[in-house]
Parts: sequence; structure tokens; C-alpha cells
Amino acid sequence: MDRIADQKSAVQYLYPPVEPFDRRMMDVGDGHKIYVEQSGRADGVPVVVLHGGPGGGCSPAMRRYFDPNVFRIILFDQRGCGRSRPHACVENNTTWHLVADIERIRESFGIDRWIVFGGSWGATLSLIYAQTHPERARHLVLRGVFLMTQRELGWFYGGGAARFWPETWARFQQLIPADERDDMILAYHRRLFSGDKAEETRHAKAWSAWENALATVTSNGRGGESPPDYAHAFARLENHYFINGGFLEEDGQILKRIGILKDTPGTIVQGRYDMICPPEGAYALSEAWGRADLRMIPMAGHALSEPGISAELVRTMDRLGRE
Repeated sequence: MDRIADQKSAVQYLYPPVEPFDRRMMDVGDGHKIYVEQSGRADGVPVVVLHGGPGGGCSPAMRRYFDPNVFRIILFDQRGCGRSRPHACVENNTTWHLVADIERIRESFGIDRWIVFGGSWGATLSLIYAQTHPERARHLVLRGVFLMTQRELGWFYGGGAARFWPETWARFQQLIPADERDDMILAYHRRLFSGDKAEETRHAKAWSAWENALATVTSNGRGGESPPDYAHAFARLENHYFINGGFLEEDGQILKRIGILKDTPGTIVQGRYDMICPPEGAYALSEAWGRADLRMIPMAGHALSEPGISAELVRTMDRLGRE
């Protein structure tokens, strides 16, 4: 889950814009090439940023959470989205392909250990990557925790969030016949992968609008209209991952395997009023993990651009940069 909402509210807490010193398209096999960039200090503390979605893509604003005089900032667009190609492609696109891509980036850049920074789906991927390669994660910085469970998907696509946003949910439902609304992920899947580009795009915009409408604590319930190409990739990739349970072996896998991270420290920054990924997931993670410092932000929702969340993430990275 996750797309970046309006960044203006976060600007006062962020570092000034910085341009990458390295941009490249990396061939990761399986017919995919991913966009990767580096900015900041070439010999600085390495941090890899994992964007949300799946399908959200990285943004220049994501560089601004890190002091460029301290950090070597690595951003990339995951398979099928952003500047990576082929666009909106779900073939050879699973959680395990993404974990392998992260390792390929690390090895290519000659990095031994790095900070892993991710929000929403990026937090999910950060945890799975660290559980697969615990020796490579120096510290996990997670925002808006999503554990890729059926409970969380049921909350957001099965009527939980709808109880707070009934008019917004009604707009999300209106493109789906009444007899299919008991499984909105499946109903949208049929249309996002119909082969009819116009139908796919119409439903992709609706899928994206539902999520974006609930991203901030000050939302008016309208998510705006995403650009067609962005919405197409975002919706298709999210739906592809969600209908496949994140390609995990079992529901609740992340918490069940949290013992792997007993020696890996983490910081969790969570909005108290997150309607997309409710705080119970972040709390359960921090309790099970034992090495995570949970920072609950009192008046914040899900978005990276929430002022309290941005401020806490910058403080966290400044602290890690001094260690």
C-alpha cells in the first residue's frame, strides 16, 4: 500500500533537494530492468529506500529525509512501476523477485550492510528482506506498518475502513456489480487484467483514488485523479500482490518469523489515525520483535507527508547518522 500524498506539509522538516550523482537502469533478468539512483555522499552511511504500493515508485522527495552530507541515499523503482520497465508488468514480479533485486543492488554497489528504510508496503518488503538477509540490515526504519495479512486486507477492502468513510467506499464500489462486492480485490482483479486498456485504466483510477483518499488525517474523502499510467501500474501491481497474499508461504508469516530479527534493531513510526494500515499492526510488531522502538504519532494518518511523521523520520535518521 501507499502512495505519496501532497508533500507541501512536510517540507519544513526535510533536507533541501539534492540531485543524484548516479542514475542507471539495472538489468535484473526475467525481462525486467529497474531504475536505480544514488544521491548524497558517495562514501556516506548507506540507506536503501523501499517505496510503497506495490507499484508506487520512488520520488525525488524521498531523498529529503536524509542529510546528504552523511548518507549515501539509494532509491529504486520496483519491478513494473516508475521508470522501471516493462511498465505495469506482473510477470516475474513477486516479493521474492524484489528481495533478489535489493540484494543485486547491494552487491553491485559494494555495500556490506545498510539501513533499510520503508513505508507501508515498503515496510513489508523491508521486513521480508531483513528476515531473508538478516546479516545485511544494520537498522530498519519503518513507517505505516503493513504486515501483508488477510486481516489487514479485510480491513481495507472488506468494509472496515468503509465504516469511517461510507461515501468514499460507495464510490469505490459503484464500478462493481452488487453480486461481486463480497470480494472487492477479486472483482477489481477481473477488470484490472481484462485486456481492455480503457476498462483497466478506469478501474485503476478508482482503485488508486480509494487508497489515496484515506492517506492523510486531514482528508476530505476525495483522493483526486491519478495520471493514467501511474494508476494503471499502481492498481495492477497492488492487486496482483494482494490477491496472491504477498507471495508469502503462510498468513502472518512476518510475525511468525520475527525471531530472525532478534539481533536487528528497528524504529517504527506510526500514525495514530492511520486508516489504511491501522496501528494494531505496528504495535503487534514492536511487541513481538523486542528490538523495535515504536514512535506513535498522535495526530497523523498514513502518508509519508504527514508533518508529524516526516519530522519523526528525519529525527530518526539524524540520530542514526550520528551512531
